[in-house]
Amino acid sequence: MSEKRYVLNPSPFVVPTTDGKLIEEHVGGASTGTSAYSLAHMVAPPHWSEPHQTPSFDEITIVVRGRKRFEIDGDVVELQAGQALLIKGGARVRYSNPFEEECEYWSICVPAFSPDTVNREAE
Repeated sequence: MSEKRYVLNPSPFVVPTTDGKLIEEHVGGASTGTSAYSLAHMVAPPHWSEPHQTPSFDEITIVVRGRKRFEIDGDVVELQAGQALLIKGGARVRYSNPFEEECEYWSICVPAFSPDTVNREAE
């Protein structure tokens, strides 16, 4: 019998966090052993932010509900529900939700997200 050409992931890998943000990786290194790309569902609580980072991967964000702020190489971009943004690898970026409502979104990283290639700065 030949090797299966699909990977069924019945439940996402929930990334442990300490800042109240929900991260559910559906496809990627931690959930399916995939290194070429990753797909994660996230919910950022109100007034959440994380340190600047300079990932070596491209990241696409699609906002489902709420709003999300991005500081990208000195520019500020805000996404609303239904909008998408591509940030190319090598950009210095800071993600935040400074708003009163939580923000639900999906993220696709190419290659897959990795703690080793996100290059987060110390706060």
